[in-house]
Amino acid sequence: MTLPRILICGDLVWAHEETKQLFDGLAEVVSMDSPDRADFVKNLQEGGRYEGTVAIYRENSSAERVGVFDGALIAALPPGVRWIAHNGAGYDQINVNACKEKGITVSNTPVAVDDATATTALYLIISAFRHFSLGERSLRAGRWNSDISSSLTHDLTGKTLAILGLGGIGFRLAELARAFPMRVVYHSRRRVEETPDWCEYFGQERLDEFLGLADVLSVHVPLRPDTEGLVGEEIIRKLKRGAVLVNTARGKVVDEAALIRALEDGHLGAVGLDVYPNEPAVNPRLLDFPNATLLPHLGTATRDSQRKMEVRALTNIRDYLVKGKGNDIVPELRDLAAKL
Repeated sequence: MTLPRILICGDLVWAHEETKQLFDGLAEVVSMDSPDRADFVKNLQEGGRYEGTVAIYRENSSAERVGVFDGALIAALPPGVRWIAHNGAGYDQINVNACKEKGITVSNTPVAVDDATATTALYLIISAFRHFSLGERSLRAGRWNSDISSSLTHDLTGKTLAILGLGGIGFRLAELARAFPMRVVYHSRRRVEETPDWCEYFGQERLDEFLGLADVLSVHVPLRPDTEGLVGEEIIRKLKRGAVLVNTARGKVVDEAALIRALEDGHLGAVGLDVYPNEPAVNPRLLDFPNATLLPHLGTATRDSQRKMEVRALTNIRDYLVKGKGNDIVPELRDLAAKL
């Protein structure tokens, strides 16, 4: 009997043994070795090295060879491909509308990234309030703590953390921040069910109030066409003067030019950034601000989370093969998945 094929598109680093356990006797696992998009598409067709592929495990490093999964690439996939399991919470490198038109379901790995990304956000918040990043730079330059002014630094205790987008990462951050304790408020498209009373919801009609309360605004919004530049001039200027802005979501969710203007004129007291609009390029202007804590997109960069992400993405494919439907389906495609 010919087994269906699972195509590993990108790096699989930690979950080799789990892959054998998940698909032994169920599917043949094939690694994508194409040097470019043309070879990739050609070998998905009949007679190609990837013929018979029904599901694709996708990791962002694959874009270096085949590009992002845009409309053109999705259109070129053979009809047998029915599932794309993306390794990552953010899936902006996949054209989900094109997938929907072709009947391809897309899953991601939201829960697997919660701890690592939330602790990254917490570090950025602490560093922004206390200027720890600047302190380390001062020490390494032989100036001890002479670059730090206590008149510009603050404790977290009693401050208000405003979370923009309360998904799994946002709520995990809320749990961590409450230990200081901080007051936690959040704004999402709708109230999140079963959220504890200490995590206060502010709807659209109270957005201005929400922003005005924030000592720190932490951004946890997925990148979509309607969220690009969401945190722009209007939202930033509604924050109190001296507030902190932290972004561990996607760089393009924040209007970088508006953020820089607010740092220049002192409206923002500090920023903590793990993501940028044109990664890996970083706007050199950001490097000039002593009150900017900057990380090179380390949000999920732990072996523990990377393993969890790989296993979860692969398990979604296995569930599709065994049950006809996997988990973690992206919101835009849940109505399609309901028909499976």
